[in-house]
Amino acid sequence: MDPETHLPQVPLRTRTANTEEFNSIPGHVYPASTARRVDGAVEIGGVTLTDLAEEFGTPAFVLDEDEFRTRCRTMAEAFGGGERVHYASKAFLSRTVARWIAEEGLSLDVASQGELEVALAADFPAERITVHGNNKSRAFLTLAVRSGVELVVVDSLQEIENLAEVAEELDQTQDVLVRVTPGVHVDTHEFIATSHEDQKFGFSLASGAAEHAALACAAAEGIRLRGLHCHVGSQVFDAAGFALAGERMLGLWSRLLEMVDPSDAPTFDILDLGGGYGIPYMPDQEALDVSAVASDLRAKVAEAAEEAGVPTPTLNVEPGRAIAGPSMVTIYRVGTVKDVEVSATQARRYISVDGGMSDNIRPALYQAEYDCRIVNRQVEGDLLPSRVVGSHCESGDILVNDALIPDDVRPGDLLMLGATGAYCYSMASRYNMMARPPVIVVSQGSARVMMRRETLSDILALENF
Repeated sequence: MDPETHLPQVPLRTRTANTEEFNSIPGHVYPASTARRVDGAVEIGGVTLTDLAEEFGTPAFVLDEDEFRTRCRTMAEAFGGGERVHYASKAFLSRTVARWIAEEGLSLDVASQGELEVALAADFPAERITVHGNNKSRAFLTLAVRSGVELVVVDSLQEIENLAEVAEELDQTQDVLVRVTPGVHVDTHEFIATSHEDQKFGFSLASGAAEHAALACAAAEGIRLRGLHCHVGSQVFDAAGFALAGERMLGLWSRLLEMVDPSDAPTFDILDLGGGYGIPYMPDQEALDVSAVASDLRAKVAEAAEEAGVPTPTLNVEPGRAIAGPSMVTIYRVGTVKDVEVSATQARRYISVDGGMSDNIRPALYQAEYDCRIVNRQVEGDLLPSRVVGSHCESGDILVNDALIPDDVRPGDLLMLGATGAYCYSMASRYNMMARPPVIVVSQGSARVMMRRETLSDILALENF
């Protein structure tokens, strides 16, 4: 069966009103340094994307260092200090990024042994690292405790037992948080909602499992219970969901303070409400007001603590996407352009680029939306219902599902997708043996390679042939 005859039928949108608007750059979606020059070429960090494509090839990720650092500082200021802001390294991590995070005074969270090893290889201070994961191996726990990480977020009774044994073997005491599922439902995609009951993370608050786990930590040798953790989901734009989760968790907090040894109470001080702060991917989405959300959240946590009759806890947060996402774009070169009839009265233009789901799986995985722009020139044609697709042997290899794009886009043009800094490179694959693109850092008119382009030689070297 030919997959092209069974394409998903979606309503055609009119987000872009005219060609002039398509040539403009929505500043809240792209790095602040993004600008279109008088010759029509787009630059980021003082470097044109045409020059980057010429020097480094396409597809390529382009990361604005100044944007990334500015977002770190904004988060640190909003939440009362960088030590309270743990960058979620799963969004995008390299040794360079870990160094930037350290230099900006932020803390770090890791969700695998590999992420921890990268952070340590970058000499990131272990005492500013929080360790996550629902299936931590004994080797992972051993590395974490031996390295002196600040916190381990425990996710099962089995893990609590394993961690206690590891701490005893190493003759160390490990501070922990208990991951709680508080039953708060936020408006986001099913696959990135993480606070409902029926999922793999954490201990249920409603069933009493979270209380049982916390008491198990308090009783275990080699483990010191420092507080509670939750994560309500991703792409959240206001404080309401976080605040409700905090309010529910503070009810448990109050009970625990009554049950644990009073001498341990002063060390029970951290309420970690996770990350998930949203970013605009499309021009008609508003940017998150970080300062306002942080102020609202901190006030609501303090109010809930007062109502629960407990001291206001130290509030930790874990933004990843909100820092990395808008700091990066992906540039592609347009290849095949063809028109496909989708009904008796409608046609859609398919614009194929030289990357796709191997460098950005999110549209296929989450139906994520992205904004696109032509960056080597200004386009002048009439707007046409279009779909930007990759080069993979999959009908679902779609980067932009439904957009109005000028009809004079042609092979050889350079196309940019905005806000690709989070979960694109980190989830990249080699599907169809398309090697991972490079990551190019731009700043104040200069460019350098952070991560080089993967080659076929890299892939072949893995095989014992």
